[in-house]
Amino acid sequence: MENTSGQGSLAAVPPEIDRWNWGAFLLNWIWGIGNNTFIALLVFVPFVGFVMPFVLGVKGSAWAWRNKRWDSVEHFLSVQRKWAKWAAIIYLLLIALFAASMFFTFTALKNSDVYTLAVSRIEANPEAMSQLGAPITTGIPTGNFQISGPSGQADFSFSVEGQKNRGTVFVDATRDMGTWKIKRMELELEGSRKRINLNDTSTV
Repeated sequence: MENTSGQGSLAAVPPEIDRWNWGAFLLNWIWGIGNNTFIALLVFVPFVGFVMPFVLGVKGSAWAWRNKRWDSVEHFLSVQRKWAKWAAIIYLLLIALFAASMFFTFTALKNSDVYTLAVSRIEANPEAMSQLGAPITTGIPTGNFQISGPSGQADFSFSVEGQKNRGTVFVDATRDMGTWKIKRMELELEGSRKRINLNDTSTV
């Protein structure tokens, strides 16, 4: 078959390249610019942008063949494999960076003063420890943490599990002049709507 690449929308597309294109799907507009397929820029159009990556995945190879001159089918396939390879590398790096940022964020939260204060309050509460059973383990806190200089606000929850039972701890705390104070704290045991009041005047 003659080389019909770069001859426009009516050019015949070799059947061996008319298949799903991972580079076009994952890198969409970047891939489009690199392959003279500028219709890929539709990913920036509201609503259309949601479906365009899938359209590029299906039609991208044919469009790239017609829109750009290639030395041969083998050359085209080789370049598209490189696009797919780099797309996979970039996405894996992004996932790794996201996982690392989440790990460091959660580690910082678990080592924060207000979280440590909340855990110590559970361990110092006879009723809570009686219901949970020592020793206890606590989970990652989730919620809102806002700190501005010596002031701050924290409204969060975390799981807690002991030898007898498990539950969820709810905390509402404020930070004033660099010191955290828990305004309200409750333990809700699993399978029960009963909440144990853990309020006191602890600060840190």
